[in-house]
Amino acid sequence: MRTSDVFDLLRDGQPRTRAQLAETSGLARSTITSRIDTLLRLGLVVPIGGAASTGGRPPSLLAFNPAARVVAGVDLGASHARAAVADLSGTVLAERRTDLDIAEGPEKVLGWATSVVLELLEEARRSRGDLAAIGMGLPGPVEHSTGRAINPPIMPGWDRYDVPAHVQSAIDVPVMVDNDVNIMALGERHAHLPDVDDLVFVKVGTGIGAGIISGGTLQRGAQGTAGDLGHVRIPRADGIRCRCGNEGCLEAIASGAAVASALRDAGTDATDGADVVRLTRGGDVAAIQAVRQAGRDLGEVLATLVNLINPSVVVIGGVLADAGEHLLAGIREVVYQRSLPLATEQLQLVSSSAGERAGVLGAAALAIGHALSPDSIEAATLSAG
Repeated sequence: MRTSDVFDLLRDGQPRTRAQLAETSGLARSTITSRIDTLLRLGLVVPIGGAASTGGRPPSLLAFNPAARVVAGVDLGASHARAAVADLSGTVLAERRTDLDIAEGPEKVLGWATSVVLELLEEARRSRGDLAAIGMGLPGPVEHSTGRAINPPIMPGWDRYDVPAHVQSAIDVPVMVDNDVNIMALGERHAHLPDVDDLVFVKVGTGIGAGIISGGTLQRGAQGTAGDLGHVRIPRADGIRCRCGNEGCLEAIASGAAVASALRDAGTDATDGADVVRLTRGGDVAAIQAVRQAGRDLGEVLATLVNLINPSVVVIGGVLADAGEHLLAGIREVVYQRSLPLATEQLQLVSSSAGERAGVLGAAALAIGHALSPDSIEAATLSAG
């Protein structure tokens, strides 16, 4: 058993003695002591007092130390950006949000990200040396292994741009990049659903996508396009052109932009999804009906997803989710009707609890996952001698 395996036994936050760790792991007490001494030198484990004594000096309890290092999370949206510095448990120590157009290009947008991360480190009273990793979300398809956006439709100048290298030129730490809905799924789970191993996070905004966590692991697919629900064909959209070039896509009738367009065609002043939400909350009957129908359309696709993936929770996020129960009611109406009874028996369909912070929390969780991975712990062990 490696140092990382012993550390993993303490990741749940439950303090344990060396004897308890030896009993759980099956390792000799001397081996446990050696591994713990390494983790103490790294600062990842700290003694926190004594357990009940059975005679003699009380044995010391050992626990995971989330303050040992910090990570940064950066959530880059189509028209906004949010960054945070968090400890290794995901507790946010400092945070910043701004309006920023992703179409202004990687030089400007990533320049903002790196400068703000450094400012947030100062605000959190941590040094550059305390920063273990940076996680980042982009509003487009991402090749996770390289951190490069691949043919992103709303990100001119970003195609195959080396995002990690740009960030590392200013801050020399590991940089992990993923698409926005994947990190939103990670953020929702990390902050609000830590015990849920099978979860789907659906973002309904300018586009429609899903982050799929199955068996506790984020599912990206072979090319990173898993969860692209927006371009699934749906009968009610037949003949309607989508921005992807095809006809009949879910996004063409159920995204925030599509619902706003339908309302404009009917004579209601709605520019985007935020206007749809405003009208819905204000009791506008046409907007309420349009959002409810968008929910039914989403339900058509989600019913199939529920049968295939069998999640225990489906979380609805993105701007249109702020329309509240009207959207959820439409989704539930169809999902519970069309999915298998066994798949929906204990299924929860809920709005996001993390809301607009889901992305930045997920970006931090992505960085934590790397910083505390077995490979990272073993590399730190070797460096510690």
